[in-house]
Amino acid sequence: MFIEIIGQKVYIYFIKQLRCILVKQLKLKTMKKILLLCCILLGITAVSRAQGGQRRSPEERAKMLQTQLKLTDDQTAKITVIYKTMAVKMDSVRNAGGDFSAMRPMMQASNDQIKAILTPDQATEYQKILDARRAQMQQGGGGGGN
Repeated sequence: MFIEIIGQKVYIYFIKQLRCILVKQLKLKTMKKILLLCCILLGITAVSRAQGGQRRSPEERAKMLQTQLKLTDDQTAKITVIYKTMAVKMDSVRNAGGDFSAMRPMMQASNDQIKAILTPDQATEYQKILDARRAQMQQGGGGGGN
């Protein structure tokens, strides 16, 4: 009887200890999973930030300007043509190994063509957009292809 009671108490003690160990292991596994998930999320964020986003198509860029500057459909169509022409020229320069300084005159010419299509108020707002984009590029924020 006495040995039986001691055996039961030892058994209960070991069960409690085993339960504590299992709970700690479960918490540790959960913590490891959460930490791994955080690292993956941080890595994805860093990679997407380094890429600066994907370049937008000429149509997407024109649509963005349409909403920002309240362009008419005719203005949007003309700007889309300008962006398409510029995209072809820029791709040829990129493929030929040209750098940003070779693209700058083409970008300036396109901006001048776009300003010629805009009303004076729209041109002023467009210049503000260009200035903000230039400031973002100088701070190393990337342009997102816009």
